[in-house]
Amino acid sequence: MSYVDCFLAPVPRANKAAYEELARLSAKVVKEHGALSVMECWLDESGPDAETYHGAEAKQAKVEYGNFVKAAGARPDETVVVSYVEWPDKATRDAGMERVTNDPRMQFGDQAPAFDGRRLIAGGFKPMLGASDA
Repeated sequence: MSYVDCFLAPVPRANKAAYEELARLSAKVVKEHGALSVMECWLDESGPDAETYHGAEAKQAKVEYGNFVKAAGARPDETVVVSYVEWPDKATRDAGMERVTNDPRMQFGDQAPAFDGRRLIAGGFKPMLGASDA
């Protein structure tokens, strides 16, 4: 069964190009170390709102909904990136991420960071339903 790493990070809007460069490098490295796919998503700040995801009977007042910006603790000059990496299984993920985090290409030394990694929210997930199951 596949395994998925998910990430939520606040990123300064001014760093979009730097983040995209980091994302491309990271995707290449994790794929070389066993990942099946990588998805990086920059928040569409023009919508849709959370209320559009609920049926008419379940809708609440707009102020009662959470959102990714709040969840990530994004500041006024920041937006949010949601990412995921799909692995064939957890064992491949664990071995692959060990190699990824030690890969010289993933050591950024004196480079200015594209985002504050201390504010990254991350977790591993066991899929319950895939696109082919729907």
